[in-house]
Amino acid sequence: MLVGKYYNSIDTKSRMIVPAKFRDELGSKCVVSKAIDPCLTVYPMNEWESFTEKLNGLPSADPRARRFVRHFYSSAAECEIDKQGRLTLPQELREYAGIEKELVTIGNASTIEIWSKEEWNTNESAGEMDASQLAECMIDYGI
Repeated sequence: MLVGKYYNSIDTKSRMIVPAKFRDELGSKCVVSKAIDPCLTVYPMNEWESFTEKLNGLPSADPRARRFVRHFYSSAAECEIDKQGRLTLPQELREYAGIEKELVTIGNASTIEIWSKEEWNTNESAGEMDASQLAECMIDYGI
């Protein structure tokens, strides 16, 4: 399971070091794409295959479904993790997520999210829930 939060940066060649705790689950290849939030999602290959099965099952006659599918496929990049545990982030994806230098990598159970540190700090504080909101969500979602 991919969990935890790690602070990192990219080097001059747009490479980031994948946290060691994530490397085993990612293996040597992964897919990086735009997320729904202003960040990137890193999919282990098996998770990408499961996700694309769901995307491929959407009705192609539905314009909204086509746009939704395009969002993920058009931005997806198959990436390799080198022997030093580095992953190169494509420029288009870095621009989408606003990643210039410092970043935050978080585990999200079956995927990884990569945020610019600035965007993460803005979203984390804007998205924080107090105890009563967390309790309400637990009730609503049956947790």
